[in-house]
Amino acid sequence: MTAAIKHDWNAGLARRAHALGGGEITAILALAGPTDVITFSGGFPDPATFPAPVLAGIAARLITEDAAVALQYSATEGLAGVRDYVSGRMESLEGSPPGPGGLMITSGGIDCMELLAKSYVDPGDVVVVEAPTYLGGIMAFRGYEADVRGVPVDGDGMRVDVLAGMLAAGLRPKILYTIPDYQNPTGLSLSEQRRQELVSLARRYGFLILEDVAYRELGFGPPPPPSLWSLAPDVVLQAGTFSKILFPGVRLGWAAGPEEIISRLVIAKQNSDQCSGALGQRMLEEYGRGGHLDRQIVKSRALYARRAGLMAGALTAHMPDGTTWTKPEGGFYIWLTAPAGVDTVALSAAARARKVAYVPGRPFYPGDAGATQIRLAYSRVADHLIDEGVRRIGEVLRTALEGQ
Repeated sequence: MTAAIKHDWNAGLARRAHALGGGEITAILALAGPTDVITFSGGFPDPATFPAPVLAGIAARLITEDAAVALQYSATEGLAGVRDYVSGRMESLEGSPPGPGGLMITSGGIDCMELLAKSYVDPGDVVVVEAPTYLGGIMAFRGYEADVRGVPVDGDGMRVDVLAGMLAAGLRPKILYTIPDYQNPTGLSLSEQRRQELVSLARRYGFLILEDVAYRELGFGPPPPPSLWSLAPDVVLQAGTFSKILFPGVRLGWAAGPEEIISRLVIAKQNSDQCSGALGQRMLEEYGRGGHLDRQIVKSRALYARRAGLMAGALTAHMPDGTTWTKPEGGFYIWLTAPAGVDTVALSAAARARKVAYVPGRPFYPGDAGATQIRLAYSRVADHLIDEGVRRIGEVLRTALEGQ
């Protein structure tokens, strides 16, 4: 028998693989299962919002009566009936439907980001993001060797005035990625004035805005301003997902934008996962056309509004002096900033020892910021556990401050 040779497979990694990060999303998803930890880590919708009985009936009927479509491959751009449903929904919510060829069905929002990066990003191309932003967005663009630059945010969202200064100084991004509504991780939204200013900059300097609307329908305050896509469909690609408003296991979303961009994304999808699952698409269509989705979203908003209020009260009661946090009006997240000198990455182990979990702030920045910050997701934490979980995090921070 020939002796086994030990191979160093890491030596053969592609250069781009080294820029993918340290598995932060994998770590977050790993916390979805443990039941002995109060976890504020993942952006998971509450399973109580999942319409299992209704979907079970729809799935059984589709498998029995529509197997030739529901169990088959679908067109790469999505089933025609599903695209018609999503287009009509966009018209109802945003004032107009996508143009011919301006819409495709994706496998969630991250699929749109990956397809765009795969199609349009060359090594060294500049992609601008909010700082902080969704860490999956950073990973998607860095995976194709983009030069990811951050623009700071404040209470009105991205500092578009800072971006304008960067552009005037010579920065030329190919893509700008933004989550304008109830942003991940801050929970804050981009003001209407800044949306108008951002669109003007995109048209002036020739970059594409990638608008992530994952949380747009989960507001529990005043209605959000018009979407960027509705303001400027010529320079905006909208990435949507049903993961937060239906259920994430279906892995469905949409991309809406200029026809020439959508056509390139369709080609890219043909060369990746070919098509989004037809059974999930048909379930979405039947569920949505039956009015179930709209009713589900109303209930979800009420649930998340209640939990955001419970979080705010717990933070006020248990955080040490000098700690600040955002006050979202929708979505899943509160963004906490601890006093100077606290390292939330180093403290995450101490938090786990107290059976509580959060996501440190650093992975949400393209640079080295975020050392004192924490993303807290309240969406899936049971009401009666919120105060106790926040109390434990407060203890961790207070102990660290006492040791300085």
